[in-house]
Amino acid sequence: MGSIKVTQLGKAYKQYPSRWSRLAEWLLPFAGPRHRQHWVLRDISFEVKPGEAIGLIGANGAGKSTLLKLITGTSKTSEGTIEFQGSVAALLELGMGFHPEFSGRQNVIMAAQLLGLNLAEIQALMPQIEAFAEIGEAIDQPLRTYSSGMQMRLAFSVATARRPDILIVDEALSVGDAYFQHKSFDRIRQFRREGTTLLIVSHDRYAIQSICDRALLLHGGVLALQGNPDTVLDYYNALMADREGKTIKQEILDSGHVQTVSGTAEAVVAGVRLLDVEGHALDVVEVGSAVVLEVQVQVQQPIEQLVVGFLIKDRFGQAMYGINTQRLEQVIKSVQFGELLTYRFDFAMSLGPGHYSVSLSLSRQDSHLDRNYEWRDYSLVFHVVNTTRENFVGCAWLDATVAVSRPPPPQIAISSSVLVQ
Repeated sequence: MGSIKVTQLGKAYKQYPSRWSRLAEWLLPFAGPRHRQHWVLRDISFEVKPGEAIGLIGANGAGKSTLLKLITGTSKTSEGTIEFQGSVAALLELGMGFHPEFSGRQNVIMAAQLLGLNLAEIQALMPQIEAFAEIGEAIDQPLRTYSSGMQMRLAFSVATARRPDILIVDEALSVGDAYFQHKSFDRIRQFRREGTTLLIVSHDRYAIQSICDRALLLHGGVLALQGNPDTVLDYYNALMADREGKTIKQEILDSGHVQTVSGTAEAVVAGVRLLDVEGHALDVVEVGSAVVLEVQVQVQQPIEQLVVGFLIKDRFGQAMYGINTQRLEQVIKSVQFGELLTYRFDFAMSLGPGHYSVSLSLSRQDSHLDRNYEWRDYSLVFHVVNTTRENFVGCAWLDATVAVSRPPPPQIAISSSVLVQ
């Protein structure tokens, strides 16, 4: 199994005030530098243990792709060290290493050789690569005739034709169709079960949570946070809403969960309760029972519009259901300082048995990314049990019924000659 160790890693590019400054520095090397260092990554340190899966997240321009290029050796570091053990297969920029004038088959051969395979091994793996890519006769057509999705299919099929010790995947998988993305992640999960170490960049929250053991958050070229995927993704979500430079707080609750709270605090959550139809507070809910989510909002500054929403997540942090007052056509405008608003969301608890949490959002528009008054994870934690319904599997109770129709069996005619015998 493979491992990666990154220590004090940094990458800087030279920036010149003009093109003449670049020429002068080249012609007059003893006159001193005429550029300044622009650091895109600085002081990055982390370790990926054998068999571990790490998700790398961050906004566009945070340095994720640059970091992967440094690790794979396609770009040179400015400072720090990178150590790894085991064979590496990388899927970085779409079409990297492919030649547009060569056929898909020829590109497969060249790319596989770069991965360290000889011609005999490539020929043996070629049927498997063709079958997984599913591009048919296009395998013998020039690559310039391929769509971006076809290029991604071929690149992923080559990179994963043989299980590597370390698999590094950038956001290239986001190009493909839903069917091939599902197929690709199934192969990645299979590799994980067999011991492959994984480093993946993705904006897909579900992919990070379902595959990765840990997550790393890059922000402004530095490693801002690392830890449990759910905790890091919650912080990243708050960071994306923090456009006005407001506060982001994280604290450990008595339950052990890490709660992330962010926003301008123009309006804040004053209270939240899960109630039955008679108004009794609940922390354990029966499958299919009617409940009320009561949210109290304290307004601390006059705001032009208030949208309140909630999101129910399972114990893995995956979204089960979310809605807000804008989508329910209940937006309140011109809210004044000091108002205390109470919202009651009525619904049937049609979730499967398990532990769930509620995240609350107070914002100006449908998305809290527009203006985030407050986003609060783990506002409420509850448990769903099933003691009265039929046993079922999955995360949702659909109250299914069944009707069976069965035609009468055909009549078998017996001839008189048979009876005489």
